[in-house]
Amino acid sequence: MTIINETGNDDRSTQNQPIDPVTTPTDHKLIALDVDGTIVDHDGHLHPEVLSAAQAVVAAGHQVVISTGRSIGAALPVAEVLGIDTGYIVCANGGMTVRLNPVFEDGYEVVNQRLFDPVPALLAVRDVLPAAKYAVETATGEFLSTERFQDPSFGAPARAVPFDDLLISDAVRMVVFSVDDDAEDFGRAVESIGLHGVTYSVGFTAWLDIAARGVTKASALERLRSRLDIDRANTVAVGDGRNDIEMLGWAHRGVAMGQAPAEVKLAADEVTGTVEEHGLATVLTSLVA
Repeated sequence: MTIINETGNDDRSTQNQPIDPVTTPTDHKLIALDVDGTIVDHDGHLHPEVLSAAQAVVAAGHQVVISTGRSIGAALPVAEVLGIDTGYIVCANGGMTVRLNPVFEDGYEVVNQRLFDPVPALLAVRDVLPAAKYAVETATGEFLSTERFQDPSFGAPARAVPFDDLLISDAVRMVVFSVDDDAEDFGRAVESIGLHGVTYSVGFTAWLDIAARGVTKASALERLRSRLDIDRANTVAVGDGRNDIEMLGWAHRGVAMGQAPAEVKLAADEVTGTVEEHGLATVLTSLVA
């Protein structure tokens, strides 16, 4: 594995084999789909209408890319149920891109991984939110967490460690969760920190995701679009969270889910129904009608 510095700052990028260019029919699209609140509801349920529509666009030959804040272990089951066994997944909010193919030992290989030093952010956030729970995803895919902090988005059991053991030099993803604050108070606390050298997004609850500087779902998707030689006019993205704002702005057709916060809807070109109204199915059906 080669370690290169793409940005001229403290972020690190690791890359295995380059993504192979492919010939994509000019009418086929790159369709980037958020998972939680978009493909599945916030209880993790996949509605039959959404499944049927997603399978239809896959069968039509469109490049459907799961683009999620989840780590790879939690994203793979979604690809499997949608019938995507070749293609790509953007996970950890752009921190990692994997290529799917049954010929690979685990069914996938990492083609791009963006690493960063989480130490300054960990220390800065702890000063403001000392009672919060913290987790870090390492370059090897292991999760280290305080207080036995576990979450389905990790896709792997986290190993409980003292806070100081989180102070590693290379990470793919950093997560902060507070059970003592509501979403608004938590968001204000995070904004007051003035985090530098990283990219971060605050979730619907008292949840914070941190990645390398400049890394978003959009940055990973643009890299993928370029390598696959898909025209920008053929890009579609659907999402509902603040971590989808850049992705919706990147896509030629950016669609916000009906339950998305106001700032997410403002970043989109259009708004579909809520996840309970199968809003994603409406969008996908329009692509194969």
